[in-house]
Order: sequence, then structure tokens, then C-alpha cells
Amino acid sequence: MRAIWKGAVSFGLVNVPVRLFSATENHDVQFRQVHEKDGGRIKYQRVCSIDGEEVPYADIAKGYEAADGQMVVLTDEDLKSLPTRSTKEISIEKFVPSEQIDPLLFDKSYYLEPDKTGLKPYVLLRDALEKADRMALVTVSVRTRMTLAVLRVRDGVIVLQTLLWADEVRAPEFESLSEETHATVKELAMASSLVDSLSGDYEPEEFEDDYAEAVTQLVATKIEGGDITETPEAKGEETEVVDLLAALQRSVDKAKAARTGGSSDESGSSDDGPAKKTASKTAAKSASKSTAKATTRKTAASKTTAKKSAAKTTTKKTAAKKAS
Repeated sequence: MRAIWKGAVSFGLVNVPVRLFSATENHDVQFRQVHEKDGGRIKYQRVCSIDGEEVPYADIAKGYEAADGQMVVLTDEDLKSLPTRSTKEISIEKFVPSEQIDPLLFDKSYYLEPDKTGLKPYVLLRDALEKADRMALVTVSVRTRMTLAVLRVRDGVIVLQTLLWADEVRAPEFESLSEETHATVKELAMASSLVDSLSGDYEPEEFEDDYAEAVTQLVATKIEGGDITETPEAKGEETEVVDLLAALQRSVDKAKAARTGGSSDESGSSDDGPAKKTASKTAAKSASKSTAKATTRKTAASKTTAKKSAAKTTTKKTAAKKAS
């Protein structure tokens, strides 16, 4: 495992140097969105909802949508003014009874490993937690934002579990359960009998993710049977950009040549006034659009001619085979 954070647990006047490791990992089956025809991966673009243009990362800012739908754009300076903390300290605030922490509040789990120099105080804190049968309520800042967490012991290792804030837990508001309805004595007795017949200990190895196993087996079967899609390499984006720039440059050069009577000004400078410059830009844009449309028509015509030629060739070959 790889440590994701290094710091120290503050235990009174004692500091316990520790490293933080993620205690869980996701084994959910992950599917990719692909084009059914050729297996190519689906790509998503960052497009502005107003002008419809793709937006580079450099031009993306953080926005907060107010209740009335208005958008407030926050700058880097605004974000720097927020109360963020990036301390390397896990500060123990108090020790609370374990039953007072609702499991619904638990968020993410991490293992704490002591540094070699902090082994003795680590063991002291671990043993104290086990003896008291309490959890240590702490504050910690893993990714700049301060959050609540608890320390508890599992299999001889101190575990840090971050907590949700109290207002992040929804209240169960179900009209069907608002009435004072309870089971009868006879129904409760039968249910208790069923509970007794199914009682036992929790043994994780008794249960498995049959869905993930079935997906893995299905994929293996398809691979063995040769039922796979050969995905061609995706076209390089950089090449497409260069070609586009070259096409635009040629269009601009043609527009300049048409405006100057056949000669193009390489320096791009002109002594014309503002009105002439505006007209020149307009002409350049029009020429660029015309060139793009003409290129599209030529390409479409070429493809159509090629398809007709291929169809004729196929027809001739078929006729020759029938004749022979």
C-alpha cells in the first residue's frame, strides 16, 4: 500500500507520527462507454451551454449556483480567502462512548501506521482506546478541508474513519410510517422464531459478489471464442488541429491575394484605415467559409464517385464469375 498522507496524532502532550493508508478499495465492475460499431471509446467535451464552443481547462472557473438560479463565479483570489487548513495534525478533541457514534455517520476509512520513532506512543494510544471502549473524536485536514473523524482499534491497528456532518444525514420522512402501527403479539412471536432459526455469526467468506464473478466469466468466454472487437487507434488530436490551422492559413492567404490583386502581404501589415481593415477581416472570413464549403462539396463528390466506381467493378466481377 502507498501512504496518502503523513502527519501526527496529537494525544495530550504526546505526538504520534503516523502515515495514512486507504483501508478500502473498490472492486465494482467497471464498464466503458464505446461505439457499438467499432469499439472506440466515447469522449466527452467541455462545451459552454451559451456559445456552444469547447472550453479549455485554462478557461474553466468554479461557479456556485444560487437558489434562484443565478451563477456566482469564484476566482482563485476568492477561494484563497476561505477558511482552509492543511495542517499535518490529527487533533484528539475528546473520547466518546462508541455507541454514541451512529454508523450512518461513517464515511471513509483509513489505517494509521506508526513511524519507527513513534511506535511506543502509538501502542499506548491503541491500548488506551481498547481499554476505555471509547472512540477518539478528532479533527483532521486530509485535503485542505477540515473534517471530523474518529479513531478506533481494529485487529490491533488504529483506524481513522471520517464522519459526515450532522446536517448531511437526511431525516426519514415517510408518510406510511407516521401512523402508530405495530405487529401483533402472535406475529411478533412468529418473527422471533424465524430470527432464532436464522441466527449465526458473520463470516465474510460465506458471501461473494456473484455479479462480478459472472461478468468476469462472460468476458473470458467471449475472449476465448474470439468474440472481440479490434479497436483501431484513435486519430491524433494534434494532427487534426495542425491541419485545421493550415487550412485556415491557406484561406486567409487566398483572401489576401484576392484583395491585393494576386499578391499576398507576408508581413500582414497595412497602411489602410480602420474601415478598410474591418472590410478586409470580413472578406477573409467570407473567403474562409466559401473555401470550407467548396472543400466539403469536392470531398462529398469524390466519395460518391469512388462508391459508384467500386459498385461497377463489383458488378463486372460478379458477371464474369457467372459467365465462367
